[in-house]
Amino acid sequence: MKLRLQEAALELYLERGYDKTTTGDIAARAGVTERTFFRHFTDKREVFFDGQAELVELLTTAVAAVPPGTRPLPALRAAFHEAVPLIEHHRPVTERRHPVIVATPALQERALAKHAALVTALSDALRARGVADQPAALCAQVGMDTYAIAVQRWAADRGTGLHTHLDQAFTDLRLAANALK
Repeated sequence: MKLRLQEAALELYLERGYDKTTTGDIAARAGVTERTFFRHFTDKREVFFDGQAELVELLTTAVAAVPPGTRPLPALRAAFHEAVPLIEHHRPVTERRHPVIVATPALQERALAKHAALVTALSDALRARGVADQPAALCAQVGMDTYAIAVQRWAADRGTGLHTHLDQAFTDLRLAANALK
């Protein structure tokens, strides 16, 4: 049911635009009631960001599984590599919804909030590994931004896999940090 609602929302957002689409329109396109829509999603923005809990769980579990003594950024890099299959699986839908997000301030705001929630979850996961508060927060933010750059590069370069873009982005980060010395 969730998938039908998500597909209906995407179709309508692409046809009419986000602002001209209601939850009732989405429900009708999916062949369900608006009440059914609200059983699955809190609002029409959330239709695009439903996989957040799965990604948070995957990443935080992966951070916890990294061998003890691994520094924070390498731990995050390993966790992001664990997320690659999930990200690759969702790539077709992500590519279709990207133009809608770019064109819609309300969706951009939600995307930023979801990004911030991921940073918080990763910071908590690092603290659980014994990293102090401030370094955990800094590494989580920098790690997420590096991951986002890798995903952007991957979206622009279909010929190179996401694992390769992740490695390159973290290499670029290391080089940039070394240049500060």
